[in-house]
Amino acid sequence: MAHTLPTLPYAFNALEPHIDALTMEIHSQRHHKAYVDNLNKALEGHTELAAKSIEDLLRSIKSVPENIRQAVINNGGGHHNHSLFWRIMGPNGGGEPSGPLADAINEAFGDFSKMKDTVKQNALTQFGSGWSWVVYDPNTKKLVAIKKPNQDSPLSDGLIPIFGIDVWEHAYYLKYQNKRPDYVDAWWNTVNWAAVNEEFSKAKS
Repeated sequence: MAHTLPTLPYAFNALEPHIDALTMEIHSQRHHKAYVDNLNKALEGHTELAAKSIEDLLRSIKSVPENIRQAVINNGGGHHNHSLFWRIMGPNGGGEPSGPLADAINEAFGDFSKMKDTVKQNALTQFGSGWSWVVYDPNTKKLVAIKKPNQDSPLSDGLIPIFGIDVWEHAYYLKYQNKRPDYVDAWWNTVNWAAVNEEFSKAKS
């Protein structure tokens, strides 16, 4: 079963003024599509790997043959990272989380504001392309803030991504040019905390 490009769950302009419609269209329909197409191409002739879910594929990355492993890391990671990215954003976003997620953030970081500062610092200090993540560590059962280069997936490190900020230039350059801090500050206004809470619940189970 070939991996497929997910349907964006809102209109391209739904995240304006924080993320512009043209960026959303190019990002989701061209960049993400390229990751999906290249992942499927890399998996051609590998029936057993092609049958795995994207999550299982990335978790077991060391079992992927070396000649296609980097292609799966790049494109499989890009596919999973972006699929999550679209889900945890939405119109009328922003504010602060509540419920179990809020409790877990307070436990791990002290409070929501400190968590935001840590995530922003990771986003701004990620040299070149990459992501700033908040992940769930199944071993400690706690949230952790990390950064990863390129499209490397936290799943390959045994961690479960809950939400993250894409800091590849294609995610923000049309609107913010080289002002990554402005993009990161604006991005918080797009977060759908109900969706993030769902990701947190799935990670714990």
